[in-house]
Amino acid sequence: MACMRLILSDFILSFMWVWSGALIKFFVYNILGFGFETKGEILKASLSILSMLFFAWLCKISSGGSYNPLTVLSGAISGNFTGFLFTVGARIPAQVLGSISGVKYIIDTFPGIGHGPRLNVDIHRGALTEGLLTFAIVIISLGLARSNPSSFFIRAWVSSVSKLTLHILGSDLTGGCMNPASAMGWAYARGDHITKEHIFVYWLAPIEATLLGVWTFRLLVQSKKLKEEKKISKSVKSE
Repeated sequence: MACMRLILSDFILSFMWVWSGALIKFFVYNILGFGFETKGEILKASLSILSMLFFAWLCKISSGGSYNPLTVLSGAISGNFTGFLFTVGARIPAQVLGSISGVKYIIDTFPGIGHGPRLNVDIHRGALTEGLLTFAIVIISLGLARSNPSSFFIRAWVSSVSKLTLHILGSDLTGGCMNPASAMGWAYARGDHITKEHIFVYWLAPIEATLLGVWTFRLLVQSKKLKEEKKISKSVKSE
């Protein structure tokens, strides 16, 4: 029963996430008519951070629900094999279906609202960009979870600002997505979800970067522990 609630939470959160991003842009550019001027970009960035804080709270109250496959994948890598299979075989597909459904309904409701992230450079630079952005956010997220395990607001705030910063850095190249499910939703609506560019840039590169990020963080933590143990052992011997 708990597993089904988690899958349903993933679907609903993914559905809501694609709506959130599209509605923020629609509100700033279409309703308020700011265009791409400075105050419009500042307002959009502020609303994006508030949205991410809200979704962080939703993930918390849903007992682990998520709208990003990379988030659940990074946790599954460190867990047991059964949990990994559940994540890959049930949670990630639920997130993809939620994103596809969300994009479909928002396009039906607001035709011409947007087209989602698109690759504006060659496939190699695109894959490198998404990979580096994903690697950075994985390291930041794991570091926050370790250094501030009980402080929800600080973790959510720093994570939100970091995601927005990385998104802005990659927006002109790949859209700075760092979310394969969301990218899949928009690509499916455009009909280019099975192209080599989409699979390499928005799936393989972020997944590989997530694996590398988790393993790198693990090595850093282990080396730090070894240094601390050596210091303790030396102090004990000196006494």
